[in-house]
Amino acid sequence: MSQLGSISDHESDKFMTVYDGIDKLRQLPEPLAEEVNDFIDFIMTRHDSIRWPLWINFSEGIELSESDFGDYLFNLEDYENRLASGEIQW
Repeated sequence: MSQLGSISDHESDKFMTVYDGIDKLRQLPEPLAEEVNDFIDFIMTRHDSIRWPLWINFSEGIELSESDFGDYLFNLEDYENRLASGEIQW
């Protein structure tokens, strides 16, 4: 009896889906295969009860720092423009 003969039809569908996915991955150019690999890492992290909360805290920190930097940059440009126009003195 073959290995496929010992599993149900539903399990066989899953089994074939995995191999179909692997075949598709092998056909991708390297940069796209790296993106898929990164996505798989993300999915694995999302289902890890220890790493997922750490990832959420990290990503929220990134969002916060980027938003604060955007405000800083706007304020800096405004300050430089006001200096250049003579509106304020250094």
